[in-house]
Amino acid sequence: MSSSGAATSVRDEVLAANDAYAASFAKGDLPMPPGRKFAVVTCMDARLDPAKYLGLEEGDAHVIRNAGGLASDDAIRSLIISTSLLGTQEVFIIAHTDCGMLTFTNDVCRDKLREETGADASHIDFLPFPDLEESVRQSLARVRETPFFERIPVSGWVYDVQSGRVSEVS
Repeated sequence: MSSSGAATSVRDEVLAANDAYAASFAKGDLPMPPGRKFAVVTCMDARLDPAKYLGLEEGDAHVIRNAGGLASDDAIRSLIISTSLLGTQEVFIIAHTDCGMLTFTNDVCRDKLREETGADASHIDFLPFPDLEESVRQSLARVRETPFFERIPVSGWVYDVQSGRVSEVS
């Protein structure tokens, strides 16, 4: 409860955490390019903390997150900027077990949105996939086939949400 008697909101909790973080913040002089010269494309799933499972500190790597950890158009755009302008020399695509993107189709999502909001989402591809490793392979192919990454090593991985381990996708 806050001093006004109302329940503390998530917003208040986030702002308080930021205040505590900023009070001792001493990393404002980090350079813009990633210090370890790599980028990661991974899922937005809240169970994944790439900094922890990859041993990252602020300034180490570019971490690009989206639903499914896919090499979508926007992820590709970000990787081009990372590799072409900011010195990134390697890319990791990391999906994860028990991914929500395995649980629906475009039609299911579109129908749900229409029922809940009345809005038409037929023009949106939510990029669901039925096979986790195949989605990683498709993302790898997408990055590798983009001419801007011809000299950049790109590898694909699956993070196991039960063990915390990553394993490479062949």
